[in-house]
Amino acid sequence: MKLIDRYVGRQLLTSSLFAVAVLSVVLVLGNVFKRLLELLVSANVPVELILSFIAYILPFSLTFTIPWGFLTAVLLVFGKLSAENELIALKANGVSVPRVTVPVFFLSLVCVGICLWINVEVAPKAQKRMQEAVFEIATSNPLALFASDKVIDEFPGHKIYVGRNEGKALSNLLVYKLNEDGSPQNIIHAQRGVLETNLDQQEVLMRLFDARFEHRDEEDPRDVTKITQGIIMQETVIKIPLEELYEKNKKKGGTGVMTVEELLKQSRADDSSAARTEVSKRFATGIASFAFALFAVPLAITAHRRETSIGFMLSLGIAFLYFFLVILIDTGLRSKAQWRPEYLIWAPNVIFLTLGAVLFYRLSRR
Repeated sequence: MKLIDRYVGRQLLTSSLFAVAVLSVVLVLGNVFKRLLELLVSANVPVELILSFIAYILPFSLTFTIPWGFLTAVLLVFGKLSAENELIALKANGVSVPRVTVPVFFLSLVCVGICLWINVEVAPKAQKRMQEAVFEIATSNPLALFASDKVIDEFPGHKIYVGRNEGKALSNLLVYKLNEDGSPQNIIHAQRGVLETNLDQQEVLMRLFDARFEHRDEEDPRDVTKITQGIIMQETVIKIPLEELYEKNKKKGGTGVMTVEELLKQSRADDSSAARTEVSKRFATGIASFAFALFAVPLAITAHRRETSIGFMLSLGIAFLYFFLVILIDTGLRSKAQWRPEYLIWAPNVIFLTLGAVLFYRLSRR
């Protein structure tokens, strides 16, 4: 029996590690790192800092890719065992399907332990550190934020569009000063400008040339018929305090960067449905590997296919459905306390565990 356990366990382990590595690099790290690439390149960030960004992003990606990778491995391994009649040979020698799956559930519990540790301890701290690192780049070199053909909304109370950026020289600028509701109140259009930084005073200076001012109605700023054309200035300076960027950065992370202890404290302090839902989500997605294993074993044996593409497509569909339901409940209902989203977030696990238990029971009775 130990030989069978080692045989099945080795195939599951190698397939899982490969699947997790591929999914993390291609599907998650690639997409997330792409969002940071423009800032990193324009800020001339050293390679070691780029590697640290990958290290900060990796824990968050693993919360998705470990369950998904393990699901893929189970489908591939047991699909192959079934297609090549190895399970029939084992049953002929008195080895039941539940006994063959012992390595599956052992490794699924290992994955559950790793995912819970990442979800509860590692990922929130890594996200917070990544957020702080982005802020450090922005404050040490604020010019890196002003890329060409981009709307800059990092500075509270402002939205800035830069048509073209050549070093510190900017052209075709639109500067929106926003009111408390986030609507544009004053608009400045400048043909060209120059960026300067005053790190001693912690501020960015935008020196604009040939600037035209517009003022919008305070009560209805979106009504274009009430726009008042202002003066045209040959040169003017706009000061943007970096302190505002720092304050925004502190608030930006939300519940995603908070520890479980902080979330529970917040939920007790202001009866926060969002905080309770975040705690439930971390534990619910942490046990996804076990739910996937229970569902995937009978599905793979029933499908009876050895092709890698079939196994991957099945895993893609199952993982998409699971995480789509989690994200849908988390984003759509977390602020609606009357729906009890902290309990609904467990629904995908309940569905897959129930279906898996029924299918596995039927399989073991065959």
